[in-house]
Amino acid sequence: MKKIVVLSAWLLICSLSFGQTTLEEGDLVITGVNARPPNEFSFLLLTDVLSGTEIGFTDKSWHVEGGVILSGSGQPTPEGIVTWTAASDLSCGTEIVITDTGSNTYSASTGSAVETENGFLFRYVPGDQLIAYQGSLFVNPTFLYAVHFANANGWTDAVDGTNGDDSAVPPGLTEGITAIDLGNFDNHEYLCTETSNLELILETAANVNATNWYQTNSNTVADRPVFGTCTYTCSAVGTCASTVTYNGSWIGTPNLSTAVIISSDYSTSLGNFNACSLTIDPGVTLTVENGTYLAIQNEVTVDGTLIVETQGNFVQNRSGGTFTVNPGGLAKVNKETPPKAEWYYYTYWSSPVAGETIGNVFPNIGRRFWFNANNFIDNDGDNIDDDGNDWQRAFFSTSITPGVGYAVTTGQLYVPNAADYATFEGAFNTGNVPVNITFNAANTGNRLNLIGNPYPSAIDFAAFHYANASIIDGVAYFWSQASPPDKANPGNQRYNFNINDYATFTVGTGGTAGGVPTAIPNGFVPSGQGFFVKALSAGTATFTNAMRTPDNSSNNQFFKSANSKQSSTQNSLENRLWVNLTSDNGIFNQILVGYVNNATDNYDGHAFDAPKLISPGFTSILYSSIENQDAKYAIQGKHINSINKNETIKLGYITNVNTPTIYKFSIAQTKGNFLAKNPIYLKDNTLNRIHDLSSSDYTFTSDAGEFNERFEIVFQANTLTVNETDANNTDVVNIKALDDDHIQISTSDHLKIKTVRIFDLSGRQLYKLSGIRSSETYKLPHLHGIYIVKITLSNGDRVTQKVIKK
Repeated sequence: MKKIVVLSAWLLICSLSFGQTTLEEGDLVITGVNARPPNEFSFLLLTDVLSGTEIGFTDKSWHVEGGVILSGSGQPTPEGIVTWTAASDLSCGTEIVITDTGSNTYSASTGSAVETENGFLFRYVPGDQLIAYQGSLFVNPTFLYAVHFANANGWTDAVDGTNGDDSAVPPGLTEGITAIDLGNFDNHEYLCTETSNLELILETAANVNATNWYQTNSNTVADRPVFGTCTYTCSAVGTCASTVTYNGSWIGTPNLSTAVIISSDYSTSLGNFNACSLTIDPGVTLTVENGTYLAIQNEVTVDGTLIVETQGNFVQNRSGGTFTVNPGGLAKVNKETPPKAEWYYYTYWSSPVAGETIGNVFPNIGRRFWFNANNFIDNDGDNIDDDGNDWQRAFFSTSITPGVGYAVTTGQLYVPNAADYATFEGAFNTGNVPVNITFNAANTGNRLNLIGNPYPSAIDFAAFHYANASIIDGVAYFWSQASPPDKANPGNQRYNFNINDYATFTVGTGGTAGGVPTAIPNGFVPSGQGFFVKALSAGTATFTNAMRTPDNSSNNQFFKSANSKQSSTQNSLENRLWVNLTSDNGIFNQILVGYVNNATDNYDGHAFDAPKLISPGFTSILYSSIENQDAKYAIQGKHINSINKNETIKLGYITNVNTPTIYKFSIAQTKGNFLAKNPIYLKDNTLNRIHDLSSSDYTFTSDAGEFNERFEIVFQANTLTVNETDANNTDVVNIKALDDDHIQISTSDHLKIKTVRIFDLSGRQLYKLSGIRSSETYKLPHLHGIYIVKITLSNGDRVTQKVIKK
């Protein structure tokens, strides 16, 4: 059972109570940490809060895959949670100090502090973190602020699962703004550098230097920071401390507290920047280039031109920030797809701007549809709508609803293998964007909804899922088309697409490629991208600014591309293995088996274990299996400690191909220390062979059918039940083809032949023969092609050879 279930009994302790203030990222800032005992920390409210408001603080490490803070399991020191509750209405600018008073009790300078999960204890050796959040930590927390301290690692993706000294940035927080690294010191105090302007407080607190912070490793009373000695007031939200202008060069330095005015053309190829607000003057163009970003705290006013290129990130942080395009101004997002083989290859789109129409964005389109989730009924489990009315035509005048996904082809004048282009013009979407999620109780199959990223920046799918975990499951499907429609594919049309072209991502285990082998989902949903999610209940899923990613690389993947930033936390103790099944006639299938935090070897839900989308009439599929589950899995999460040299991974495959086909198993990639240090073997139980898959691919043939026992992944070569000499060892046995359908088998060293078995490449036994001499001749009529000959010798050894008989 997963931790999220085990801990459910006390989740009410950490849940929001009625009447309290709902907070968001940056509504508080941590102003002090004393990691040396007795532990103490302070935080500053940057908004008014009502009596009864609860804020949780944890020293656990955040592991972004799985969405659960690492518990004390396996850690040298348990970690826990302190929950602070406001005892009265408090104004913005109130600083609260929380102190460890011993025996798992805490005091608060204002309100109350209770250790709601025992184990809260800062580790000044080898390091720790303090994360503030609201809501239930183990279901759908809203993260508010975080600091990392007491080592030089900072926020890192190399989370060590055996302790809590490192952490990834919690989803919804922004590294360097609301997730800051205090460095390799044990005790820290913000020096009240700014005491009134909200944005300047955030800016100076994030700028960790001797001017803004007092830091020490000392535990003496004289050197220890003393918290709560400053007096703070608050400016109005969105008030910028100063103004910076670009007129060909910067007059001042832009940061979170400055209003930025662009009065001359500017390209972010000259540098990314943060700003409190942004204004673009008339006649001036600001371009956010590929692989760059802009992060704006509050409002944006466009009197000139703002252009965001395909892989650029444009982010507004505060939910209340507005985006205004005045008359004469223009804001647009350009999107370019990877090359598409033909015009009829679909892309799943969504709009990052408000007020667009299908006809304006796609003037030369061929086909365009939206997905009616309420009409999708799949009661026979084939992932195809039973009555064929799920896809609805989107017309030229159809308004593109932010947050909704659309399937669109190019016009028929498209040049094969060219990129496809779309331009979205209008005010950029910002703040909360709701999208309706349909849960049709009449549908017993996957209850899928096609939605889309509504922002001109990438979003972190994990953050989106955690914020909407009661509405959607932790799996996303991305259309990654690589094959044309075919009448042989199942579906409701004369020609249908291949359902195997969906790539899959789970927040707990990772992603697998669909049609395009190099396009493995990385956890970030790029701007303009539509995708399917699985509904858990009917309701509204909400996109928020906290899910947006102000960085250089998260917007680099737009299906069908590759080589982009990974959202997944890469833990050296976690191991992931991607295996491909391909063929000489174009078959491609990929699975992922991941040994990851918070997964078990049993079924853990779609956030860890994602079934493969399968429909009748497919050619061939590869999958893994879970005990006591009927589904066939594209992604399987397993317990992080289950991987060892005795581990076995069963590979199942089904093929409906009746023509001679050469299949191939290969390793697409691996991650983790165990897989990097140990060979990966493929065991063919039919041919009783072990092949080092980490050194070379394995080829085979197969009859049509379902095969669940033939192949296994193992991690030691001595798993065969008999001793076999090398498959190509001709020093022991020689096989010679004679005329008249005869073959001669002879041995050296006076060994006798006991038995001879002959298999085709699908593993089917064709002949079983006996022998009594060191040389035997057999008549084998109608035997032509490539065969496997297995010979048992008088000393008990077995020799396997591949034979070609013309």
